[in-house]
Parts: sequence; structure tokens; C-alpha cells
Amino acid sequence: MLSAQDSLVIIIDIQEKLVASLNKHKAVNNAVKVVNAASLLDIPILVTEQYPKGLGSTVPPLKAYLSENSQTVEKTYFNLLLEEGLKEKIKSYGKKQIVILGIETHICVYQTACALVEEGYEVYAIKDACASRDKENFKQGIEAMRDNGVKISSVEITLFEWLKGSKHPKFKEVQALIK
Repeated sequence: MLSAQDSLVIIIDIQEKLVASLNKHKAVNNAVKVVNAASLLDIPILVTEQYPKGLGSTVPPLKAYLSENSQTVEKTYFNLLLEEGLKEKIKSYGKKQIVILGIETHICVYQTACALVEEGYEVYAIKDACASRDKENFKQGIEAMRDNGVKISSVEITLFEWLKGSKHPKFKEVQALIK
């Protein structure tokens, strides 16, 4: 089960042109919930942007909720760990659990999630905060991650695992995100 103290959130490429090509805002809205909860619970967030000159930056609704506990990095590889210095950057957080979400499920999220499993991390893909342009590719990406040892989760499961119970001091604030 997830622990807020052991978690790092990695948000993959939820950028303007990618979101526009999806025409699906459910993933963006759910990503905002995860970012809000992570910020409330002091969980660090690493945001990636695939070639932002061409694909734009992180969408404003998501960017608005990123705290000082987050960092945005540019990438050109689909697998984040292939970028120079980023494997070490992830290791520097000292977290064993990685919560991953973003676009596109079957490319960048899949390749990064599987590489993180190979590095020994517990990886949790937030299915309802991921998206692909094509439904079949999305489903295949989820299945391929599961087959490679990634735990498939959802926004609500993640948030409530982080809280552990209703006596958590941030319970009401986090619960309000999903109402």
C-alpha cells in the first residue's frame, strides 16, 4: 500500500498540445486532484515536459496547483530515466514508491514506469489520470505496465491510501478534492 512518506509523484507530459489532441479532460482533472493532495501532504512532485517548444508547457489547470515542492524538467526521451541526470535526480528524493500518471499511457508513461520497476521502485500507475489518443493503445499500455510489475491504481485509491484514515489532519481537505 502507498505511504505519503515514501511517495514521489511523477507527472508525465500533461502538456497543451498533447491534451488538445486527446479531447479528454478527465485525465487532466484527475491529475489536478493528485497534485492537490500531494501538495497538501508534502509529497514531492516531478513534472516532465516532452519537447515543450513543440508541444507546449504543462496545462494551466495543473500548473496552477504545483507547489514549491515540485520541479519541472524537459525531456526528449520517452523513458524519463534515459535523460541525463534524471535517474540520479529521482534517487535523490529518497522515496521507494513512485506514483506515475500522464500522457501518453502506452508510450512515455509505460516506458518510464517499466524502467522504474527495473530500478527497484514500487510503481503505481494512476489509470484514471492517464490518457492516450486511442482507446486501444491506452488499454494496451495499462496491460503492458501491469504485465511488467506496475501496480495499477486510481485517484481515489491513491488519495485514501496516503491518508490511511479519517483522523489524518488533512483528511477533510483531501476528501473535498473528490466530492
